[in-house]
Amino acid sequence: MVCCPAMSPVSPVWPRKPKLWAFCVLLLVLLLSWKSWAVEHFQHCHWLVVLNNFDKVGSLPTKARFLDQEPIDTVTEVFQNLADLPIDPQEKYMSFPYYLKVSFSCMEQDDEELVRKSHLMGMRPLILISYRHPVNFYRWETENLQIQMEAAPLRTSGFCSAEVMCTLNWYAPMPIKNGSVVMSVDISSNGLGVFIPRERFYININGFLKKDTSGKTIFTMGYESSMVKSALFSRSKSRPLWYTVNHSPVLILGGIENEKVILLSDTNFQDYSLIELSIDSCWVGSYYCPMLQFSATIHDAISTESTLFIRQNQLVYYFTGRYTTLFDKSHSSSSWVRVLANECIKKLCPVFVSGNGSEYILALTTGKHEGYIHFGTITDGLVTFQMVPDGWSICDRIPENQTLSILYTLSRFIPEGHDLEFLVLDGTETYTNTLMIPKGLFFNTFNNMLYIWGNFILQSYNRLHFIYLADFPKDSTIKYMVNSYQGDMAFVTETDEIWYFLEGGYDVYRLVPSRGWSIFFNLQKMQQSSLYADQEFLVSIFYEDGELYQLVYLHATGNKRLVKRILPVAQVLLFEQNNPQILLKDGNRRMLAFSHMCPFKVMRLRDLPKTQHLSRQEIYHAPPPLVSESQGFHNNRTLAVYQGLIYYLLWLHSKYDKPYADPVHDPTWRWWEHKTQFKDYYFYLSSNWLAAEGMYIDMSSYKKLYNVSKEHGLPEIVFLDKGNSFSFTVFLSAHGDTSEFSANAVSGYQIDKNMAVAVAVADPECLEASVNQEVLINRKAVLYKITVKDKKVCYDQGLSGYNLKKTSLMVKVLGSSGRCFQTTYLGANMQGHLMVPVLIGCPPGKRLAFDITYTIMYSRDLNKHYFDCAMSNLEMPCFLYRDLFQPFFLIQDMVTGASGSFLGSYLLLVVGGGPTLDTIRDYTEEEIYHYNSPLDKTNSRIWTTKVETTTPDKKFYIMNYQSPGIEWLCLENSPCHDIIPQSIFAPDFFLKLLVSNRGVDTSTYCDYKLIFVLHIHGLPLSGKRSLFIVIVSSSLLLGLVVFYILFCLIWPHIVEAWASLRWKINNIMASDSYYTYATSNAGFSIHSQSGSEESSRAPSKAGSKEDNVARK
Repeated sequence: MVCCPAMSPVSPVWPRKPKLWAFCVLLLVLLLSWKSWAVEHFQHCHWLVVLNNFDKVGSLPTKARFLDQEPIDTVTEVFQNLADLPIDPQEKYMSFPYYLKVSFSCMEQDDEELVRKSHLMGMRPLILISYRHPVNFYRWETENLQIQMEAAPLRTSGFCSAEVMCTLNWYAPMPIKNGSVVMSVDISSNGLGVFIPRERFYININGFLKKDTSGKTIFTMGYESSMVKSALFSRSKSRPLWYTVNHSPVLILGGIENEKVILLSDTNFQDYSLIELSIDSCWVGSYYCPMLQFSATIHDAISTESTLFIRQNQLVYYFTGRYTTLFDKSHSSSSWVRVLANECIKKLCPVFVSGNGSEYILALTTGKHEGYIHFGTITDGLVTFQMVPDGWSICDRIPENQTLSILYTLSRFIPEGHDLEFLVLDGTETYTNTLMIPKGLFFNTFNNMLYIWGNFILQSYNRLHFIYLADFPKDSTIKYMVNSYQGDMAFVTETDEIWYFLEGGYDVYRLVPSRGWSIFFNLQKMQQSSLYADQEFLVSIFYEDGELYQLVYLHATGNKRLVKRILPVAQVLLFEQNNPQILLKDGNRRMLAFSHMCPFKVMRLRDLPKTQHLSRQEIYHAPPPLVSESQGFHNNRTLAVYQGLIYYLLWLHSKYDKPYADPVHDPTWRWWEHKTQFKDYYFYLSSNWLAAEGMYIDMSSYKKLYNVSKEHGLPEIVFLDKGNSFSFTVFLSAHGDTSEFSANAVSGYQIDKNMAVAVAVADPECLEASVNQEVLINRKAVLYKITVKDKKVCYDQGLSGYNLKKTSLMVKVLGSSGRCFQTTYLGANMQGHLMVPVLIGCPPGKRLAFDITYTIMYSRDLNKHYFDCAMSNLEMPCFLYRDLFQPFFLIQDMVTGASGSFLGSYLLLVVGGGPTLDTIRDYTEEEIYHYNSPLDKTNSRIWTTKVETTTPDKKFYIMNYQSPGIEWLCLENSPCHDIIPQSIFAPDFFLKLLVSNRGVDTSTYCDYKLIFVLHIHGLPLSGKRSLFIVIVSSSLLLGLVVFYILFCLIWPHIVEAWASLRWKINNIMASDSYYTYATSNAGFSIHSQSGSEESSRAPSKAGSKEDNVARK
């Protein structure tokens, strides 16, 4: 860090004031004095994040609920008053309804003082918002979008004394994206100030809220209770938390005895609400559904992306929230809807993973329809149920054994597995006298493992052969289980014991109660943690981002509350571990030592692939504007500008998905297209305190990132296209000193034997894994280079992100399950086991675009000219009808930033058209065939080409980038034939083209489907209309010529006749005037005579003039 150089460059942040060196020295002393403090206390600090309304930013402590889902028009006036900043006042800038308020808290420390000191040291919270893609990929595009932001410091409004700074918090916009209702917010530090571990929060949209007439936020499905009584949890056992994994914005939990209430949370139980449901509860037993016992308890509760399901007694209800970002508000419910009214439902079962653009739920029946299952489908908030099997019951067909094939028959008794970790059930095993009581089953769609559990645990990889896990005691009965889909499972028994199981292994561990848990619990009590109490009740357990969490009600004096806390599996197992003692001989001495239970000393992952590319994440970077305030504080107006910039960035992202490709493959390119040349000017204004509102917008910092990778670890999920692969290296080092290891011939073999690695894929017919081993004898280590590749056989073709094949990769060091741990300052982590979900198919973020720039360039070279329309449109250039049209297309990767020519084969079809953009209509299948097929005999084809390759049925041409081009025909029965001109220019036509590689291109799993409009101008007229125009034009021209000739011939005669007529008329008028005056004025003879003389002279002169004319 360099403070106050002799000649410092201008800065948009720090003012140039005298005696600034003193501040720099004090800041340097503060940094050095705080370094040791931060290292010592970092583990006791954690982030705090709440939601604030837009109009309440900077005010007294408030907390908003995520209710509003539409952008608001509150920053337009601010942007209109900005000058000399790289923004376009003509564009529409809007804002989002909420801000994220960020702060932190440290144990036994003054939080406000720490926040102020950290700000002066340069701390800025870094925010990463991740949007979960929606379930219905038919309606919304599947994309994994992330935005990197930086929270801006803002002082709380109100009076503050000069000696003490106002209360400080950091704020950042909370952007909303169409189609996403689940959003995770990762908070981390920029490395300055107090060290605080990275933490993740879930800020989800709650569609079950509304505002009453007074503006108060209330729930739509019931009434919120402000008091949580301990009796609600003390008399209730733990129950499972059921929801659609990664897609449920609101989680609900029932099971509270004799109470019509549920626990509801939109933050993954970071906070919660107790809701009394507004359902009728009127249920009367019948002959087919006898009422054994009535209870107000909500027995089953399941949440999906937009809909909540509950079961009370044998009644099933659902409630669809108001999620305008997902579907029309007409799909929402105004009250609980009862379904399956004529059925007796004994159990609701969740389907944890969505598929085919929908979510699912199972309702198990009893009574008259025993053996049937009601299969529920939820699509865009609309719920439908279908009873399966259709027309027959499973209970009826099993005795017949005619149409059902029985995969496996459970034995009546539990097998004998004494002193065994597992037992393969092949029919030769012996059994105990304990009855086998099955309670449920679970199928993992990623690794194809089926589990059947009760007072036993059976697992199967092919649903034909089962393995009995003997570590689980037969005197315990499992109540429910949870799965992380990353290789971890947890079971809860009827007595609320928690057991842990690592998929791919055979060891089952009891976590609670256990010796390891007792040690960990006592340590937390010694540290006076507020998350633990002597008396507590387990409410539920669930996995979140691979970590196991407990939902526990603490029953302690002054601390009765429901808390969410992590269950550190690795730490508990580490405390549970007993290292066996051994005696080592050193000459005549004997030394006590402990043997290593873990087969390796260090495990590291090397040569990791780029995480962003494999996980298909689109990431934007958008920091706040730089301000010229002396201490770097923002105000409401600068934060409003930050809101508008984030909104415009998301708007550019959504607008970029268009058929015509931009010249530059970057959504932010158009933002600064005309402003980049003035970048230095804007910086000069800001550096000299001349910028509007005292802020500076760095155009280069608002960008899309294409090469982001994790420092360690594999991505949470991997996407593979056809034939794609990825690789990484596992480094394992052995225990002991290398000098103690002999360099004989079997050294490498000994290392290999002790540190063996197994690699398994869930679907070997889809994926292949290869392992290359390298033994480093001098380092007593082994390198395993693992490569995973798609076999090109397990997926046909689909649109980007559609119906991907689920599978997984598992890497395991043999003998490491539950024995290998890595201890860090953040706690202990398990090592030796990796499971990575893999999705095979067309990955998200790939698209086909019309390369208009190169197409025009090639057309100019091909046809030796290019003529655009008289009124050109930069977004949709025109092409001349008589020119050959050779289209080119781009494959654009929105994740990696790659943009290259599409070199595969494709079909090009005209699927719509019209004389204007407003009159374009879609053609029927029959019309599409006639307009595009070379087999058409109706004289209706619109275009043709010299390409000889066609589909197998000869119906359509198969084209590629080397095709000779398209020649426009517009035959007699085609819609573009004989277009009537609307002006003096030649007629034009808009063609709606479909380009697809489905069925004709085998190089990718992606079904690239592009529909775009092509503007053709200069269309010729039909022969009949042309002949008609020629005849009419010729007739008019001939008429004009004849008229001109006749006019020239008779014109002199007309002039002569006209002159004679005028002369006669004048003579008649003169004679009448003379006689009239002579008879009426006899007394005035002199005057009459003079008048007659003048009259007599006048006609003579006139006559002579006419005669001269006639002579001429």
